[in-house]
Amino acid sequence: MSNNFFDYTVKDIKNQDWSLSSVKDNVVLVVNVASKCGFTKQYAGLEELYQKYKDRGFTIIGCPCNQFAGQEPGTEEEIVSFCKLTYDVSFPITAKVEVNGDNAAPVYKFMKEAQPGIMGMKRVKWNFEKFLIDRQGNVVKRYSSVTEPKDIGADIEKLL
Repeated sequence: MSNNFFDYTVKDIKNQDWSLSSVKDNVVLVVNVASKCGFTKQYAGLEELYQKYKDRGFTIIGCPCNQFAGQEPGTEEEIVSFCKLTYDVSFPITAKVEVNGDNAAPVYKFMKEAQPGIMGMKRVKWNFEKFLIDRQGNVVKRYSSVTEPKDIGADIEKLL
C-alpha cells in the first residue's frame, strides 16, 4: 500500500481506470456521496467550494457509496444525471465504491489509515465523510458527515 494519495487509481464514473496522479499538485477533498441521504444537500456546498477554489489548484472527488442504508441505489448514469440536474455538480465523480470492509477501495483504506476518526476509528461512519489531501498527497484532515462544506474553506485556503 502506497503512502501517497496520488499513487492510487480508481474507476471514474464511466468505469474506466483513473489515475489520481492526474490531480497531482492539487489540494483534493474526497467525499463519499449518496443521492438519498439527509446530507445530500451538501452537494450544493461542495459545488460552491469547487467553484471558489478550482482555479487555484483545488478539486473535489465525489465517491458514490451504497454501503450506508442503501442510500446510493442508482446506476452510475443515474448518479451523474441526479448530480447534474439537481445540484449542477461539475467536480469529478467516481464509479461506486466501497469505503469499508474487505472490498473497500485501496485509496479509502489508505485515507482511513492515515487519518483515523474519533477514538482511532478506522471505518467511515456515514455518507458525506470528507478527507482533505494536500498538494504532496498526504491526508491532512478528516471531517465528519455533519461538517458543512463551507466550514472547510479555511483549511483549504491554508493548503492552496
